[in-house]
Amino acid sequence: MGKRIHNFSAGPAALPLPVLEEIRDELLDYKGAGMSIMEISHRSKYFDDVINGAVDRTKKLLGMGDDFHVLFIQGGASLQFCMVPMNLALEGRPVDYINTGTWSTKAIKEAQIQGRDVRIIASSEDRDFSYIPRGFQVDGEASYLHFTSNNTIKGTQWPEFPEAGDVPLVCDMSSDFMSRPIDPRPFGLIYAGAQKNIGPSGCAMVIIRRDMLDRIPEGLPTMLKYSTFSEKNSLYNTPSCFVIYVIGLVLKWLEEEIGGLEAMETINREKARILYDLIDGSGFYRGTAEKASRSLMNVTFRLPNEDLEDRFVGEAAKKGLGGLKGHRSVGGCRASIYNATTLESVRALADFMSHFEKTQG
Repeated sequence: MGKRIHNFSAGPAALPLPVLEEIRDELLDYKGAGMSIMEISHRSKYFDDVINGAVDRTKKLLGMGDDFHVLFIQGGASLQFCMVPMNLALEGRPVDYINTGTWSTKAIKEAQIQGRDVRIIASSEDRDFSYIPRGFQVDGEASYLHFTSNNTIKGTQWPEFPEAGDVPLVCDMSSDFMSRPIDPRPFGLIYAGAQKNIGPSGCAMVIIRRDMLDRIPEGLPTMLKYSTFSEKNSLYNTPSCFVIYVIGLVLKWLEEEIGGLEAMETINREKARILYDLIDGSGFYRGTAEKASRSLMNVTFRLPNEDLEDRFVGEAAKKGLGGLKGHRSVGGCRASIYNATTLESVRALADFMSHFEKTQG
């Protein structure tokens, strides 16, 4: 095996090395089938075990009972931006959104395209999405309250989820899903593109509370109805078989090798602490997110000028530290430290940052 880099890419992102090794070992002959998992029918007993195992591990890790359905839907999180209002908006009632950046903005746009009564009840746009809003009121008449739990581009994250009373929460958790324990009860629906924290690109995991399925209106196209997927265990059509297989392996790693979500959160907090302490103790690096809203998943920062930022990214790559360039819409630098990014990788980055400041600052 060639030398692997320390991967800080925002997505598709790092996968746990033990998972990659298990994929390698099973790739040509999955469980004695004489075929790769990529060749096995999605109607076979082999794949039944794969998808049911992924569903069961998801519920176990999140503490969910049978009142939640776990679905696998192609199209990533971006398709969910339109599916949510299509399926969950109630006739004559508004849909409420909190705008904390690019992905929230896209979700709002898709609801507006459908002619929904969209209300933006809170926003952090006034300070360039550098913080998580607080002090807003949730109207009990809303169909749902949509928010994005972690914002990859601006490096902000909800430390606690909003309280909405009886209004169901709908959350895009793409970039911090399975990174910490949650209370699932307030959520009507959770969705997450797989390629950041739970697997490769190719589908989204959607978790929907059973009562939300009663909202789905007649007349929606078959493949845009959550009930199509819940009734057929995500097997109405051929699903993203390989992606679901890898998701199952990542969840197994998270449960059996890490020890569950509480243990994962402890590791994630330590990784973030190392980088934020370095940034805060420096006169050279500057964090872009307000401290109370900082993400544990995406550490965004700037250097004194863009020339130094380009040099930083280039020199880091030579040292085997990849994926540190900020999103094209904002520039700067970003270290994505999702579950699979190890403490070893974060310490290597911190050492490089300290050295770069001493030599270039």
